[in-house]
Amino acid sequence: MQNPNNRDIVVAALKHAAPYVRMYKNKVFVLKAGGEIFTSIETTRAFVEQIAILHQVGMRIVLVHGGGPQSTELSAALGMTTEFIDGRRVTDEHALEVAAMVLNGQINTRILAACRDLDVPAVGISGVDAGLIRAHKRPPVKIDGHETDHVDYGYVGDIEGVDVAVLRMQLDSGLMPVISPLSADAGGTLLNINADTVAAAMASALNAEKLILVTGAPGILQDRSDPGSVMSYLDLPGLRELRENVSMADGMLPKAAAIETAIKGGVARVHIISYKLPDSLLLEVFTNEGTGTLVVANINTLSPAEQAPGQD
Repeated sequence: MQNPNNRDIVVAALKHAAPYVRMYKNKVFVLKAGGEIFTSIETTRAFVEQIAILHQVGMRIVLVHGGGPQSTELSAALGMTTEFIDGRRVTDEHALEVAAMVLNGQINTRILAACRDLDVPAVGISGVDAGLIRAHKRPPVKIDGHETDHVDYGYVGDIEGVDVAVLRMQLDSGLMPVISPLSADAGGTLLNINADTVAAAMASALNAEKLILVTGAPGILQDRSDPGSVMSYLDLPGLRELRENVSMADGMLPKAAAIETAIKGGVARVHIISYKLPDSLLLEVFTNEGTGTLVVANINTLSPAEQAPGQD
């Protein structure tokens, strides 16, 4: 017979979650998960398990995944060097082949296998499929402080537009799209696109309720040298201030740009959470306190409960 205390805990948890389920049922959530989450079957399953709960209570989930660590590892095994500039990967012809193998082959398939195990009806897709992402090769750009006048990122794409009709059809059919951030230009040249950028574009085009960036970082830090300085919430002016004060660097810079793009595109709430904290996705969705950083256009739009972490 079940311990009465355990029953009380279960009932309390269900009652606590019920208002959030009502609020978010049938709403679109776009999740972006970094490649580090999918380095093992165990971490993949632990993350997909949380997604499965969101799907099963009626939320419409779109998952965009990266594959940076795996691409870097495979490149090294093949004797290739990897270059990053301002947190963005430089992709030559060989690096593009690696990205295609890793993103469309290894990671997308691993996620789909975990979804099958957990009875989540997922469909793998890339930006190339059905013209989901229209893109062009990024021209050489000037980077302040870089040794050359202009930097050529290689086969890296800049998004021109997205056509989410195929995603809407999948969502309407009860399916969960799992998106690899590859696309192609009008001539069919394959292009690698930053997954944060893709997720922001998808969230805006789908009028998503939330964009959630799941990464190794605990959230946005007020002081990047202090892991304990996680900001519970901030708005776009605060985000810009952090960037201007050089409080962000490396991989957080593309995320900051993606957050701004998503919010300007109509996404009311963007979250950054860490996959390293157990059940962080569920805690972020089903509590006001959350686990990471919530970013909005203006702090004044937050409810009193959202502005008082720990009072949930």
